[in-house]
Amino acid sequence: MDTIDGVRIKELKIYPDDRGRVMEILRCDDDLFDRFGQVYITTAFPGVVKAWHLHKKQTDHFCVVKGMMKVALYDDRATSTTRDALLVFHMGEHRPLLLLIPPGVYHGFQCIGTEEAIVVNCPTEPYHPEAPDEFRLHPHDNHIPFDWRIQDG
Repeated sequence: MDTIDGVRIKELKIYPDDRGRVMEILRCDDDLFDRFGQVYITTAFPGVVKAWHLHKKQTDHFCVVKGMMKVALYDDRATSTTRDALLVFHMGEHRPLLLLIPPGVYHGFQCIGTEEAIVVNCPTEPYHPEAPDEFRLHPHDNHIPFDWRIQDG
């Protein structure tokens, strides 16, 4: 299976000129846009895995703006038509994407480059430290059939 119900991607365009570059990530008139919660960055150092996370209410909009990441998604929703589906995206400077991750889908990422990678996330909900909408699994010891080891040729 090569899809997970509700997951969507937007291929991003980079507009370079003599001064630098511009890349739009998410606009209020995009069909991927629902509502604004907050914007934040999270990073990973080379080889580091940050996984697995799940939200019950929040939709995430991931964009890797520096470096390269392997982003994995796993559908663990009991009523989903794509239950147990696994998707992997290699995204970042060499493949600029916006990845919409719906509630109920486990997700995680690994920096696959030689320098710190930066993810910008624009979730639909603000973070509430007193009652976070975040549920976690250990990155390696869990029921998700995914191996974070870098695949050699």
